[in-house]
Amino acid sequence: EIVYQDKDFAVVNKPQGMTVHVGNGNTEGTLVNALLYALDHLSGIGGVLRPGIVHRIDKDTSGILLVAKTDATHLSLAEQIKEHSFTREYVTVVYGNIKTDKGTVDAPIGRHHTDRKKMCVTDKNSKHAVTHYEVIERYSGYTMLRCKLETGRTHQIRVHMSYIGHPVAGDEVYGPKKVIKNLC
Repeated sequence: EIVYQDKDFAVVNKPQGMTVHVGNGNTEGTLVNALLYALDHLSGIGGVLRPGIVHRIDKDTSGILLVAKTDATHLSLAEQIKEHSFTREYVTVVYGNIKTDKGTVDAPIGRHHTDRKKMCVTDKNSKHAVTHYEVIERYSGYTMLRCKLETGRTHQIRVHMSYIGHPVAGDEVYGPKKVIKNLC
């Protein structure tokens, strides 16, 4: 779904289950495939595999993405992300009742030491990662949060929420062994 577009960029609503770009053997049904079909042009900075892609969200995450249609816009948006001049917010539901209404997880994220597909909080070969969260609503056994990213690491919200003992509901990778699917 294209929420907005002009000559410089597009705002798209990526559905859950759609990969942003080609990778790990996934070549069809990506957001990039859909963008190439729907838009007349995209920035070439991301190359042929990632045209127009300035930032990403996980395959199993739905949400709004900015897509650059020109190289100048791509560079500008990438710089704004680097300088934190706009806010990236996400809403998620986590297992358990988070005691405080607001909080910050400031913990470095790197590759998991035994499972290369996973990330984890670690001091070894890691990058600085900060997630701010605020409770939106509490349910029996769950908490809905608004998460603001200060950094943008792979699986950051999922890793940080699991690290503080409140994994994202339905997350089969960082959550409990038996998860509830299709919460909506």
